[in-house]
Amino acid sequence: MMFLRQLRGELRKLFARPRTYMGYAAFVLMEVIILTVFKVTNGGAYMRKMIERNGYDFDFFFSSLSLTFMVMIWSMLLLGAIFFALVAGDVVAKETEDGNLRLVLSRPISRFRLLLVKYAAVALYTFSFVFFVGITGYLMAVAAVGWDGGLFVMEPKMKVFAVYKTWGEGMTRLVMGATGIGISMITLSSMAFMFSCFRIKPAAATILTLAVLFVDMILQNFPFFRPYEDYFITWRMSCWVYLFEYDIDWWKILDAYTFLGGLNVTFFMIGLLSFQTRDFKT
Repeated sequence: MMFLRQLRGELRKLFARPRTYMGYAAFVLMEVIILTVFKVTNGGAYMRKMIERNGYDFDFFFSSLSLTFMVMIWSMLLLGAIFFALVAGDVVAKETEDGNLRLVLSRPISRFRLLLVKYAAVALYTFSFVFFVGITGYLMAVAAVGWDGGLFVMEPKMKVFAVYKTWGEGMTRLVMGATGIGISMITLSSMAFMFSCFRIKPAAATILTLAVLFVDMILQNFPFFRPYEDYFITWRMSCWVYLFEYDIDWWKILDAYTFLGGLNVTFFMIGLLSFQTRDFKT
């Protein structure tokens, strides 16, 4: 119960910062722009070509479900990474910079307990943010094209293709996909949290996280790195797309999330070791 009270207090501090809401506002604005362009221009031509080339009815599969999937897959890794890194990179480093941790550590609480509470708050923020994007994206897509229709999924990079003709099947897969994205993005937040525990500025923690992410993505796209793509963080984070396959290979999913889970523990332990050796009194 005490841990939950501390977690509630940490979440209150987290959501009291204006930068925490920047991501929400940015994604809502992006969704409005995307759906407006699709609605008032010939933005659906790309989807028409893709859907009809595979022998399916464009009018049925150009739906709110398909648009929500496209918004999630196009924007979450890149735009979401910026705000996850910003919030998680700020959670420890900012309080250190302001001198607030000297007051916190004067109380009878271990540094491990302090970091565990902050890490849990960051993980909850990351997971809930993904569902916020999914829900708002779907509601805006419904306003643009209506709620009826199937789900068309095509991701050439991950070699995933699937079509779901009923709303129930499509929505179930979208919820599973959003859950997968939320778990994947916790790894990114864990990396930023680790850097936040170092003796650096909050902006530096954010920049280091984004640098690692973008270098990982760039190297992964080089052809001669293809045999080693399993070792790239961003490739493992993209495993949520496999949740849209007809026959889900749960062992493949488990393998990817076990890899990411190991990274999360490693990032937390490195941050903890760095935090334990720091002197906040002088």
